[in-house]
Amino acid sequence: MFTLDGVQKFHDWTHSSLSRMLDHIATLPEGSYHTKLNGFGFATIGEQVLHIFQCETNWIHRAQAIPFDGLSISEYPAIRDARVLQGKVRSETSAYLSGLTEQQLNEEITLRSYDGFEMTCTPAHVIHHVLTHAFHHKGQIVSMCRMLGHPAPDTDVL
Repeated sequence: MFTLDGVQKFHDWTHSSLSRMLDHIATLPEGSYHTKLNGFGFATIGEQVLHIFQCETNWIHRAQAIPFDGLSISEYPAIRDARVLQGKVRSETSAYLSGLTEQQLNEEITLRSYDGFEMTCTPAHVIHHVLTHAFHHKGQIVSMCRMLGHPAPDTDVL
């Protein structure tokens, strides 16, 4: 059984780590945010960053049965825009968690996607998925920074 306190701490820790990653990205040379690199599902750092925050928003909206139309890199073209988006996404997820009881966090719900796909899981599993997914893509961004000649410092340890 997951606890609200534990899930909220995991969420905060994840976003603190993402903020440190964004701090490093902000120091990269001009144009690095949009440099295409082969071997990644999302070819630029900017697309990776957007994907992290878009996925969190998408899953949290699904958990609440709220429609979500997606985001575009043209809406968030620079690192400063990504920071604004992160704040919005982090706040939305925190508000969602604040509205749950511990029992609701661990009760199964049915999630529906725009294409009709349905799955059953708990809100705790949704949050766990979103946050581990963020670390997966944060790792890819760190690799991309190395490829661009600007290795990132440790962005995981508080």
